[in-house]
Amino acid sequence: MENVTVSIAAILLEAARFLRGAGVPDASFDAGLLLGHLLKRDRTFLITHAEEVLTEAQLENFRELVARRASGEPLQYIVGHQEFFGLDFEVSPQVLIPRPETELLVETALDLIKESALICDVGTGSGCIAISLLYKVPNARAEALDISAEALQIARRNAQKHSVDNRIEFKLSDCFNEIEISPRFDLVVSNPPYIAESALPGLQREVRDHEPRIALTPGGDGLSVIKRLIREGHLVLKTSGHLLIEIGFDQPDAVQESVDEKIWKLVELEYW
Repeated sequence: MENVTVSIAAILLEAARFLRGAGVPDASFDAGLLLGHLLKRDRTFLITHAEEVLTEAQLENFRELVARRASGEPLQYIVGHQEFFGLDFEVSPQVLIPRPETELLVETALDLIKESALICDVGTGSGCIAISLLYKVPNARAEALDISAEALQIARRNAQKHSVDNRIEFKLSDCFNEIEISPRFDLVVSNPPYIAESALPGLQREVRDHEPRIALTPGGDGLSVIKRLIREGHLVLKTSGHLLIEIGFDQPDAVQESVDEKIWKLVELEYW
């Protein structure tokens, strides 16, 4: 982008044009959010102060942010947070960006658990699932598991931010490997890596090139972690407990075939 004008209105138009040319959807929205993030101001401020002039340092910093977005870096990683279930979560390239469809997993869990529930969140990432559940259910407790120490650090900060850190325990664990194996949880919930390795090239560049590969795919057909949760989940669940797993839109048949009806009662299988 050429340094022609420095007013808020002009630079937003220029940035949106630049982002649009780089193939960024919602270019105007992203430009406004990036400038608001830089200035620590909301969209209303940008509109009402459209003729305000940016300093050279602000302009340079803004252009750096825009260039990062134009290269495909997700907006959420640039600004460092993402809203999920009405709460604001810190995110970084060490964790998967929380998505609206995963909110359906939280809604389903809220319909199933009681006030005193003990929850196990497998592959917690940013902690968005477990933390949202604890935020909504004041007497519930959780163990949040992940194989990434960096992800657990972010999840801990999110738990502190939303004042649920006294009711959640974070553990570095590959599925259930490092936790007590006993039927004690009321709910096991997971948004595991489930994308088939062969599908990775077709993903949006923001996802394919920037989100943690380990949180996207376990390799192969994408089903290995799901099958493991089904195979081992009953060992840590109470008799009346539930296992909730987010799966891909093309995986219901394969998942259903993995369910041992002698162990599990398949209550519902939905995809969208």
